[in-house]
Amino acid sequence: MAAPHTRKPLTPWQVLTRIAAALVVLFLVAQLVPYGRSHANAAVTGEPAWPAGGRDLAVRACYDCHSNVTTWPWYSNIAPVSWLTQRDVNEGRGWLNFSEWNRGGSGAESAATVLSGKMPPVYYTWAHPRAALSAAEKAQLARALQALPLGQ
Repeated sequence: MAAPHTRKPLTPWQVLTRIAAALVVLFLVAQLVPYGRSHANAAVTGEPAWPAGGRDLAVRACYDCHSNVTTWPWYSNIAPVSWLTQRDVNEGRGWLNFSEWNRGGSGAESAATVLSGKMPPVYYTWAHPRAALSAAEKAQLARALQALPLGQ
């Protein structure tokens, strides 16, 4: 009678190789999901009347997610980052869209969010250092946001 066949345990190198191969396959399959790559920027239908200096700070720190003039970086074409980027832009435009100010908008709540440090988000400023605002710039942007007329 033949002895039962037993498998040799995998070496740590073989385990790592198989995990790496599985991750590469997952990454490649993720590229087939089309979400996050359309990068559609709708038309600008109405911007607020910005006080002096306010628009420049808002463009630097806010417009990529809160306007229809989003600059889509190269990595926004690669899943899963493309999914996260698209979600952030969709949510940002949903909360506040400076390019559609004529649909209604108020800067007071946004001013408080900027002063609290919640916007722009830290993970965004890591990838976009120009969006990181000093305390003085945050105060100036907040004043500009508070001074905006209500969108109609």
